[in-house]
Amino acid sequence: MKAKLIVSAVQQPCDQDPQSNLNYSIAQIHQAAAAGADLVVLPELHLGPYFCQNEDFQQFSSAESIPGPTTEILAKLAKDLNIVIVSTLFEKRAPGLYHNTAVVLDKDGTLAGKYRKMHIPDDPGFYEKYYFTPGDLGFQPISTSIGKLGVLICWDQWFPEAARLMALAGAEILIYPTAIGWNPEDDQPEQERQLDAWITIQRAHAVANGIPVIACNRIGFEKAPDSDAGIDFWGNSFITGPQGDYLCRANATETKLLVASIDAAHNERVRQIWPYLRDRRIDAYQDLTKRFID
Repeated sequence: MKAKLIVSAVQQPCDQDPQSNLNYSIAQIHQAAAAGADLVVLPELHLGPYFCQNEDFQQFSSAESIPGPTTEILAKLAKDLNIVIVSTLFEKRAPGLYHNTAVVLDKDGTLAGKYRKMHIPDDPGFYEKYYFTPGDLGFQPISTSIGKLGVLICWDQWFPEAARLMALAGAEILIYPTAIGWNPEDDQPEQERQLDAWITIQRAHAVANGIPVIACNRIGFEKAPDSDAGIDFWGNSFITGPQGDYLCRANATETKLLVASIDAAHNERVRQIWPYLRDRRIDAYQDLTKRFID
């Protein structure tokens, strides 16, 4: 990894049309580059409102190929600004085959790699199994000019196995583009519990693996189609160091460009004093591949 790395994340609303949302993201990428950032992360599916609140076959028309029109735009931007960009897109792989896919554009404008979301939720307001086929690229970091990026997506963030496998494969940063929020009908104590759990699990991934974490969420209320219900996306994007320490964070409502400095030598030192990888009992973990132990 680059010795001193400036990383950034864009917390933004995504409730407008695709072009307006993309224009906003592009403006924030320019700001990140002006701040000296080597890396900028955008929220999950930032081109439009979160369409998985219901099941509607017409939404498939918004999917695009990778490489495709959006990656072409972002690749040129990455090259012009000399910055690595992480974007999440609705990928059309083939007729009837779609993925929730993160793409990484390197500083020279090349498509460094992609990650297809592995864990697909199916809950009220999050009907992703209707739209997305589970990923088939595994938990492999994406090599870039600034280091190996362990890109995962939203629901993946709740699974310690995903973070661990990325770390074991050499990831130097864990990155979580996200679209998550509250059901407005939940009372405030329940909302606080959910948010605290979301923050805690991701900070724990940093601690357990000794590497920084970038969590990038959207903000704003997005109404569900044909309903008064919806999701109030809770923002609270953050960047932590390898001990789960906050380097930068946002609140629940602000549009914000988060920028933080990561020190590769410090990351290595943390792993030396907290040698979790050394002390793992790999001889006793066979049951982790089972669904449940009866």
